[in-house]
Amino acid sequence: MPADAPPIAEPQTEVAPPLTVDQVAVARLYGEPLFRLPQDLYIPPDALEVFLEAFEGPLDLLLYLIRRQNFNILDIPLADVTRQYLGYIDQVRRNNLELAGEYLLMAAMLIEIKSRMLLPPKRSDDGAEPEDPRAELVRRLIEYEQIKLGAAKIDALPLAGRDFLRAQVHIEQSLQPRFPDVSPVDLREAWADILQRARLNQHHTISREQLSVREFMSIVLRKLQGRRFVEFHELFDTSRGTPVLVVTFIAMLELSRERLLEVTQAEAFAPIYVRLAYAPS
Repeated sequence: MPADAPPIAEPQTEVAPPLTVDQVAVARLYGEPLFRLPQDLYIPPDALEVFLEAFEGPLDLLLYLIRRQNFNILDIPLADVTRQYLGYIDQVRRNNLELAGEYLLMAAMLIEIKSRMLLPPKRSDDGAEPEDPRAELVRRLIEYEQIKLGAAKIDALPLAGRDFLRAQVHIEQSLQPRFPDVSPVDLREAWADILQRARLNQHHTISREQLSVREFMSIVLRKLQGRRFVEFHELFDTSRGTPVLVVTFIAMLELSRERLLEVTQAEAFAPIYVRLAYAPS
């Protein structure tokens, strides 16, 4: 190459500036911003579909079309609504004809109502104004919307097992203390102890005394009145001798048989207590 030859410029590859939409990435791919769509992006024909299963029936789809465009439900523009309704059905009829069958019945009803509106109204025999062909459809739509709103309010209420769980507490012991039953052996030993104490206070005066079991039953009840528990030995008057002790013991047994008093014991070998078995008025 001659020394005075001008240098050959190397070809430069032009890099197209990234396309942006209002200086904001059109998408993000794995966290990285994407400023222009790839040229070799392939979108399958069935990538975007409209599923009528999202609607709970023909009335739900019809109500959606009316509310989306803020139409007056009492004055429905049937031409526009029917056209949009049929458009939704055409999108799924090619793939699921069975699903679209129920919606086609509503479409036929809309077309029938529209045709009746195009015909001149016929007066009734009594000269009254004919009913609007849309009246029955409007009534069904209003009832359906009220039921749908009521169901939404019920679904928003807290549900056991979904929004909260019931508290369950297992209490092993009762709050009220349970006293063990007094065995006949313990009662006999307590009675023997009372007799032994009575012998220490014996008098040698011999006399005859008429003793009434009913009278001593009243005496025992008066001693228990207003008191929660009374020890077994406190109910016996050891100064009056063995006959009085015997009658008092029989009176206690009779009261216990008639369920007017209870004989309790906190634990084995513990002191025996007596209390009323009823709440006094």
